[in-house]
Amino acid sequence: MSAPRRLLARLRATMASAAPKLPQLVRLVSSELVAEVCSVYAMRPGDILELIATEGLNPEAVGHTRLRVGEGIVGIVAATGRMLNLPDAQNHPAFAYRPETGEAPFASLLAVPVRRAGHTLGVLAVQNRAPRAYTEDEVEVLETVAMVLAEALAAAGASDGAEEGLASTLQRRFPGTSLVPGLAIGRVVVHGRGQGPGRLLADDPAAELARLDAAVKAMQRGLDELIASSLPDTEAGRVSQAAIASREVLEAYRLVAAEGSWLRRVREVVRGGLTAEAAVDRVAGELRDRMRRIVDPYLRERVADIEDLAGRLVATLGGGGQPRVGVGAILVARRLGPAELLDWHAAGIVGVAVEEGSAAGHAAIIARALGLPALAGMRGVLEALEPEDDAVLDADEGQLILRPELEAKTAYSRALEARNLQRAGWAGLRDRPAATRDGTPVRLMLNVGLALELEQLDSTGAEGIGLFRTEIAMLARGTILDIAEQAAIYRRVLDAAGERPVLFRTLDLGGDKLLPDAPPPVEDNPAMGWRSLRIGLDRPVLLRRQLRALLQAAGGRRLHVMFPMVATVAEFRAARALLTAEAARADPVPAAISVGTMLEVPALLWQLEALLPEVDFVSVGSNDLMQFLFAADRGTPAIAGRYDMLSPPMLDILEALCRRAEAHGVALSVCGEVASRPLEALVLVSLGYATLSMPALGILPVKATLAAADLRTFRPVLEAIRHGADGAASLREPIAAWAREQGLPV
Repeated sequence: MSAPRRLLARLRATMASAAPKLPQLVRLVSSELVAEVCSVYAMRPGDILELIATEGLNPEAVGHTRLRVGEGIVGIVAATGRMLNLPDAQNHPAFAYRPETGEAPFASLLAVPVRRAGHTLGVLAVQNRAPRAYTEDEVEVLETVAMVLAEALAAAGASDGAEEGLASTLQRRFPGTSLVPGLAIGRVVVHGRGQGPGRLLADDPAAELARLDAAVKAMQRGLDELIASSLPDTEAGRVSQAAIASREVLEAYRLVAAEGSWLRRVREVVRGGLTAEAAVDRVAGELRDRMRRIVDPYLRERVADIEDLAGRLVATLGGGGQPRVGVGAILVARRLGPAELLDWHAAGIVGVAVEEGSAAGHAAIIARALGLPALAGMRGVLEALEPEDDAVLDADEGQLILRPELEAKTAYSRALEARNLQRAGWAGLRDRPAATRDGTPVRLMLNVGLALELEQLDSTGAEGIGLFRTEIAMLARGTILDIAEQAAIYRRVLDAAGERPVLFRTLDLGGDKLLPDAPPPVEDNPAMGWRSLRIGLDRPVLLRRQLRALLQAAGGRRLHVMFPMVATVAEFRAARALLTAEAARADPVPAAISVGTMLEVPALLWQLEALLPEVDFVSVGSNDLMQFLFAADRGTPAIAGRYDMLSPPMLDILEALCRRAEAHGVALSVCGEVASRPLEALVLVSLGYATLSMPALGILPVKATLAAADLRTFRPVLEAIRHGADGAASLREPIAAWAREQGLPV
């Protein structure tokens, strides 16, 4: 029997005995790994690590030697949750010498965190006199021992470092990034905070492998059923709201479930002596550690998908599922996969808060499609909450309020009730054309990227799709789709829209949307790097295949094609030439082809006289235009609210652009989040913008505000506010004050 297998066998017998376990455990590890020292440090309240067992150090140090989290090698391991393998620990700059331990003779040190349910409970360390780097097998064995030790430390009263007492009853506010706007009030339920595997060490690895294989097949069958339930109801001709799901996202999720790399790793761990549940839990922990070191948001989300699948696999094995709850709960999670979100949505949650997530993540895509209020980026909320805590999720203002005080909870409850009554009143606006009170017509259109969002055309009364993000389906699937697959998606969109226009934006990949199957780019400023049309022009085969798919999907219908991230007229001409070449080969030919551009790069503003005669329409990409104009990365929280669309320079630019487009007879629209905000929408329409494209949740609120506004009254007020700006950074407050005085629902 190999040394690791022998150690695990003896460890299983030790943990099954009734004798004191920690002294036996450190002696066992010391002897089997030929380590002269084996020590266990437990986490105590106040972020203190206490030596509670040792073989090889001075026994009198037990209970007396303490380190703060982050202090010394052991403290760093506890703080980072990552192991350290040091041939000469005492010369490491972070080494903290404790003379009472008698550790001066020992040079090499291997320390691994002891973790349970995502929390660090302590540190397990071995030491030797001779300088040496411990082998991968020794690291693997010590990490396995740490898994077993976690249960013993929890039983011995180890803390996870969270504050206790009065702090756990006080109101706490956690700022976050809004993924889906909205408001929710309810008790908290935590995703993924179930018990760990009940049995860690396997009696028969072969039997565990068989259990694992059976569970993988069962999990994949479950995903097949979930995907099948997400397909459109062909009899009804629409997607069922009760079973709504994203086929594109879940298809990608299923592909990840079938990938060999992470499952091979699980099988390796099972062969090493762990049960199937423990092996999956171990691999999930490794993925969590890997995520901390990944900067690219797209790659982080793919690793998050695998971690989510690991959780589903543990639940399938019978070792880690959590009970579902009724309606009215707010789900809080460290990370969340798309299938899990659908499960929780079916259970009745009213909002979701994710510590680690991004707007490009699969769960965020699903949340937007479901209209489920969602926040991301609330660091530390999981450690601060207690089961059944009340919470307010304010995804409009970007904050989660934990244990809200009675006054705050009452105020939010009234706001939610008023909002629900208001939305009920807006329902009557759905089938009415959008127009201001003085009769100015406005076209309100949708921004979408998935087939499941197409039902929002009818549910909101939108007049078309002002932005179809063609890259979303590819990001969801995790690969570049072939021509037939792309054409099928575009055809489905055109069929759903009927006579309503659909503006297809060509692939906007790169930046924060990593090109599938490509390594992350090495760029200092990805948002201004090799992305969008720049990729399409440098890889014309990619762009031509997409254009061919669009032409095939259109058939004899009208086709609108929009190119993103155009910085020069020459780039637009080159892209249009590719479309013209593909159109010459198309059969059948579309009834008409309209070609336009996004206006996101400020340089294009000084090329309008050359550009406007060559385009059929222009759509202002407000998000990118804002960040490029003010040199402010919209993903940086520290400056997220510093620059305002309702600022003098932005309004000057938007008004001048509108006048130039009118002079050339070019259709002009604004697409982006700003168009979905009633106050901004009112300003845009007053400047002359007759078409706004936005997420579905914004359609009815904007329509209601415009219906109550008289532009003949507002335009001179806006003009006076702008002339009196005198260098103001924003005109929001005086504009909003006027709107409130008029009783406008802004």
